[in-house]
Amino acid sequence: MKEIWLVNGVNLGQLGCREVNVYGHERFEDYFKTLQSRFQEIDLHCYQSNREGDIVECLLEHGNVDGIVLNPGAFTHTSIVLADTIKSLHTKVIEVHISNLFGREQYRKHSWIAGCCAGFISGFGLKSYELAILALIT
Repeated sequence: MKEIWLVNGVNLGQLGCREVNVYGHERFEDYFKTLQSRFQEIDLHCYQSNREGDIVECLLEHGNVDGIVLNPGAFTHTSIVLADTIKSLHTKVIEVHISNLFGREQYRKHSWIAGCCAGFISGFGLKSYELAILALIT
């Protein structure tokens, strides 16, 4: 059985109540159950933290699994340490975003992380996670 981790960064624990016009009304915990049902053949795990160092520790701890789907939130635009951590891993990492970063504010159009990842998915709502999982298993 493949093992994939979904790692969420800053403020993603507030999905469903934070900027619903951008991120929608569904809580990530509820969507995660949908993913588990859809991908029963995969050992899916999720982790969320608002602290950059905790995300680094999670990535390092799970750097040998079959894949990581990472939504770093606003750390996308600021975190060189996350980029360096991804470079040190022995697994594919796909960066995802719920909103289309390129249709938003100018500062959101740069990711320090995307170039270190196997792929980048943005703008498909929570479905971005499903698309990343499909990319990791095919």
